Amino acid sequence: MSDPLRLGIAGLGTVGTGVVKIIRQKAALLEDRAGRPVTITAVSARTRDKDRGVNLADYAWEDDPVALATRDDVDVFVELMGGSDGPAKAATEAALKAGKDVVTANKAMLAHHGQALAELAEAQGRVIRYEAAVAGGIPVIKSLMEGLAGNEITRVMGVMNGTCNYILTRMQATGQGYNALFEEADKLGYLEADPNLDVGGIDAGHKLAILSSIAFGTQVDFDAVELEGIQSITLEDINHAADMGYRIKLLGVAQLTGRGLEQRMSPCLVPASSPLGQLEGGTNMCVLEGDMVEQIVLRGPGAGEGPTASAVMGDVMDIARDLRLPTFGAPANKLEKAKPARAVTPAPYYLRMALDDKPGALAKVATVLGEAGISIDRMRQYRHDNSTAPVLVVTHKTTRSALDTALEAMSKLDVMATSPVALRIETV
Repeated sequence: MSDPLRLGIAGLGTVGTGVVKIIRQKAALLEDRAGRPVTITAVSARTRDKDRGVNLADYAWEDDPVALATRDDVDVFVELMGGSDGPAKAATEAALKAGKDVVTANKAMLAHHGQALAELAEAQGRVIRYEAAVAGGIPVIKSLMEGLAGNEITRVMGVMNGTCNYILTRMQATGQGYNALFEEADKLGYLEADPNLDVGGIDAGHKLAILSSIAFGTQVDFDAVELEGIQSITLEDINHAADMGYRIKLLGVAQLTGRGLEQRMSPCLVPASSPLGQLEGGTNMCVLEGDMVEQIVLRGPGAGEGPTASAVMGDVMDIARDLRLPTFGAPANKLEKAKPARAVTPAPYYLRMALDDKPGALAKVATVLGEAGISIDRMRQYRHDNSTAPVLVVTHKTTRSALDTALEAMSKLDVMATSPVALRIETV
């Protein structure tokens, strides 16, 4: 019988305990599929005596994750602590330097330090696997690195934060506003300790930066991701979008153009009939477009014990089978630093504003748009009972730079009761 693959697991929260359960409950199945036993030799967490609903008595305990990562009886360091720096990064670096392979679910660490970690891993002849870092149980990284390896990837996009999708879809389903649904998501435990990681688009931006690196052969560059959260989305926006046949999603889009690499995570309108438009609740969806396959749609649970632990185990099994690939699909020393580019691909935009209810207000807005070279597809003024008039504009395709010029000019008009909200309408 082949020697067992011995794991050291740092972090025994929801995902870590899920991994322990899979290994304890499915030992025979894992051995059959890997061709060797998969075992746990040691674990580490902040609190030793906490009841986690799983028996840990068979495993050695290390208070220090760095000590765990460098044990002689650990072949693979499984990092499930989280955090872009601190113990997670220190222990990961220690594991690689000690000749261990690494499996992690830590999107923040990879988004901020992925290039340096990839260079370290490959210099040591080790691998870093991280399927669980992006979109929970959806095998999107494996799809990009393996299944679509014969494609030139043209665009990557998706809904990559289940909490935001839950809030937005519940707004439409219940007629409640953003604040009420934010509180509901918090009570259900859907929000990170720092909620802005979710609703501010940061968590999803980390994931998009990782996918961009794999898709386009570039160094991970989270700082170049344009980020906009969902905090400004109102129930009126949700309803207006529905009236026009759209739904609002926090959508990540990455594409490589002649101007550079576009990476944006922002609320967008998508057709209600599209796969992204039909996505409900906390589910994630990744859309991959390549020159050979055209479009692939992957849909599934984006978080939770079972789905994320499943992704971790997929990586563990690949290492057990001795499948060894560069961290981001190509050797780290061949990954180029992409030139960041703002979205230049023309698209229609949705504009929502409130104007002072007086003659000529709409004409002034139309004039500003026209002077910026933006033509209006649809304009609608809603019934109102006060001195301001809600107005909705949908433009024909235009560039973001032209739109920004128009928005700046609008801010100087004497008829604007509120600042306009502008959302891109994405072709899916």
